[in-house]
Amino acid sequence: MTIKKALIPAAGFGTRMLPAAKAVPKELLPILDRPTIQYVVDEAAAGGIDDALLVTSREKGAIEDHFKPNARLRQRLEAGGKDALLASVDRLVASVKIHSVDQPEQRGLGDAVFQGRNNLKSEPFLCLLGDTIFSGNVLPAQQLIQAHKELGTAIIGLEEIPAERVDRYGIVGGTLISPSVMKIDRLVEKPKRDEAPSRFAIAARYILTPAIFECLEQTTPGKGGEFQLTDALQVLLAREPIHGIVLSARRHDIGNPIDWLKTNLIFARRDEKMWKEISTLLNSLVES
Repeated sequence: MTIKKALIPAAGFGTRMLPAAKAVPKELLPILDRPTIQYVVDEAAAGGIDDALLVTSREKGAIEDHFKPNARLRQRLEAGGKDALLASVDRLVASVKIHSVDQPEQRGLGDAVFQGRNNLKSEPFLCLLGDTIFSGNVLPAQQLIQAHKELGTAIIGLEEIPAERVDRYGIVGGTLISPSVMKIDRLVEKPKRDEAPSRFAIAARYILTPAIFECLEQTTPGKGGEFQLTDALQVLLAREPIHGIVLSARRHDIGNPIDWLKTNLIFARRDEKMWKEISTLLNSLVES
C-alpha cells in the first residue's frame, strides 16, 4: 500500500524554548525564511503525501493558520508586486490537504498520535514530529515510505548516536539485516547507559500501521502522566514485525535556543550568498 497520509504531532508547550514559545508555537519559529513546521510538511509532500493531519491544541491555532489563505495579506502583496513571497506556501497547500485535530491535554507523544485514530485507523501512515527537521539529498519521509513498500511493516527512522547520549532517547535493539536495516526486537525509552540495547536512537520519523491505536489503548501512562509512543510500539512488536531504517539525512532539533540557532546557521550555509554575509559577521564576532 502506498503511504498517502501523514500525522504531525505539534501540540506540546515547547517549554525549553520559553519565553519565545509562550505566544508563538515553537513549530512556527523560523529557520531562515520559513517556519519549522513548513519544512516538515514540505518533507512529507516530497515523499508523496497528499493529506497531512496536524495534532495541535487550542492555544496553537496559528500553526494551521499558516497554511490558510490570508486575503488581506494577499491583496497587499499583489499590489506591491511581492506575491512571490508566499510562493512556497502556495505550492505546498496546492499539493497537500492540511487539516488539524485538537489534543485536549498534552499527555505525551503516544496520546498525540492517538488523536489521529478517527482519520487514520484504516491504513498505514507517516508520522513526523513537528519540531524536528532534516537536511540531505534523501529526506526521511521518502526513505521510510520506500522501506515500507519493500518490507510491508511498521518502520522507525533511526540515528546512531554516541554511547554517552543513549539515556536521552528511545533506543531500539535487534538484528541488523543490512548496514542500514534492523529487524527490531526491543524498544526502551531513555535507558540507562549500561542497559541500552544498542546505540540506535528513534529519530522523530515513523511509518505506523493502524494497529498502533489499539496498542496505545493498552498502554499505561508513565512519568508525568504521559503516554509514550515507544511503549505502544513495544506492544505492537508483540503483534507484528517492526523494522528500523538508519536515516541518511542529518537530523536538526529546534527544541532549545542553542539547537535552534545552530540549525539556522547550518541551513544558511547551504545558500552561498547568504552565507557570505553571515560568515563575515561570525568571523568578526570571533575575532572580537
